[in-house]
Amino acid sequence: MMRFDLVDLSLFRHVVEAGSITHGAARAHLALAAASTRIRGLEESLGAALLTRSRLGASPTPAGRALLAHARTILAAVERMQTELSAFSGGTVGQIRVVANTNALTEFLPEALSAYLAAHPGVSVDIDEHTSDEIVGLVAEGAADLGILSGTVDTAALQTFPFRQDRFVVAAASGHPLAGREAVSFAQVLEHDLVGLDRASAITRFLAERAARIGRPMRLRVQLRGFDAVCRLADARVGLGIVPESTARRAARGLDIAVVPLTDPWASRDLTLCLRDLAALPAFAQAFVAHLRA
Repeated sequence: MMRFDLVDLSLFRHVVEAGSITHGAARAHLALAAASTRIRGLEESLGAALLTRSRLGASPTPAGRALLAHARTILAAVERMQTELSAFSGGTVGQIRVVANTNALTEFLPEALSAYLAAHPGVSVDIDEHTSDEIVGLVAEGAADLGILSGTVDTAALQTFPFRQDRFVVAAASGHPLAGREAVSFAQVLEHDLVGLDRASAITRFLAERAARIGRPMRLRVQLRGFDAVCRLADARVGLGIVPESTARRAARGLDIAVVPLTDPWASRDLTLCLRDLAALPAFAQAFVAHLRA
């Protein structure tokens, strides 16, 4: 007879989503030894391996994927129960899991989150950064409640709502050969040195993939943590920056940089909200979606 509790199920979900027992244990606020013991206990109870372990991390076996689907369903039901019952004690307690691309995360979410969280003190929002293609899969499989991604990505059967409009542009120092252009292609940009976000960021991984498609490397001279810093180094003539137009226009008010549009179709970043089923979300999560759409 299988024996497990909600801590086991939550831990297993964290391990699979993090891709390793170490990182999953950290997300679940458990010591690594305790997490490993709980995972082994699950496997012994089931009589089958749930994870394939390697030096690169851990991934679910077919049995693990089946358990993950049930774990997500059970944990979501428990969260809804907690939310509904919390109303009788005078407060709402819940968590919203959001996955967003770099543009949404840095440019639009901070202000929206500030207003929503102030009005909902019992709610927490857990945000992870991913590329738009990754976001579709994470929302579809239940790893996140809500995704914010580029409107050009195929979201399959997910529900979608418009969020914001933006586009990627080139930030170039005054006097740079591209600074006087009306528009440039990404291929032309790759002929020059660049400054950008660190390699783990969703946008840098996206741009590297685009560069690989046309057979050219990205000559990243410096990697930074934020788009504002990218604009400052572009102004210092370290290299060109590819940043959201909203960031570039704001930075141009205090820096000597030119804002040059990119001609590539993917540069248009109409951002979209995606989710599996709005009606199935807890009331506080539905309120968050309504807040973002306002």
